[in-house]
Amino acid sequence: MMKKLILAGLILTAQLFSISSHAALFDDTEARKKILELEKSMQSQSQTSQAAQADLNRRLGALEAIVKNGLADTQAQIDALKQENARLKGELELANHSVEATQQRQKDLYTDIDARLRQLEAAPVAVAAQPVLEAAAPATVDKNSQEYQLLELANGLSKESKHKDAFNAYDKFVKDYPNSAFAADAIYGLGYSQFALKNYKSAIATQQKLLDTHAESPLVPDAMLNMANSQIQLGLVPGAKKTLRDLIARFPNSDVTPTGKKRLKALEAIR
Repeated sequence: MMKKLILAGLILTAQLFSISSHAALFDDTEARKKILELEKSMQSQSQTSQAAQADLNRRLGALEAIVKNGLADTQAQIDALKQENARLKGELELANHSVEATQQRQKDLYTDIDARLRQLEAAPVAVAAQPVLEAAAPATVDKNSQEYQLLELANGLSKESKHKDAFNAYDKFVKDYPNSAFAADAIYGLGYSQFALKNYKSAIATQQKLLDTHAESPLVPDAMLNMANSQIQLGLVPGAKKTLRDLIARFPNSDVTPTGKKRLKALEAIR
């Protein structure tokens, strides 16, 4: 009986050991499985992370290239603008220098003209010498009339170099007696007074009026010489030359033609 109990105990113990061993084996397999699954998951996440990092690096590289190229283009544009600005600045300096040189040449030319004319004439007044105006009264004109007396007054003021008063007197005569037999005398005297008062443009216009309205007047040569003198004072050298040439060609025997020739010679000597 005792033997049977001992044998039964041994068998039970063996079974329990077998069951315990099987349970332990089962637990190790599950643990390994879990470990493998975890390692696989971590490996997958690592690969995903590496791929994401590689993609990020690629994008950053592309952005750096864009920025680098953009900065290079911008710098190139800045350099080009600097070169263009330097070129324009140089051209502007040359243009300014050319303008200044031209202005200086013109100033020297006018100064030279004035000096040459002064050398040719004994005094500056001779540049615009006025013929002695005497009102040659036609037989039909009353020397005691206001018309005649006004012209005589204007001529007397001009001879006394009272040019402002003479201008006013001539101007009144031209307005009050536009159809007078002395109209040409008054117009010439008006233009001469304007020249003496340094109103050169007005003097030219007034003497041109004499040429246009009284072409047969003996004062036409004097008016042309006065016009040329006014043009010289304004620096209108080509115009003065033309006026003097016309004077010499049209009135070779006029008393003022020799003076006109001197003026023209002085102007043509200037280069």
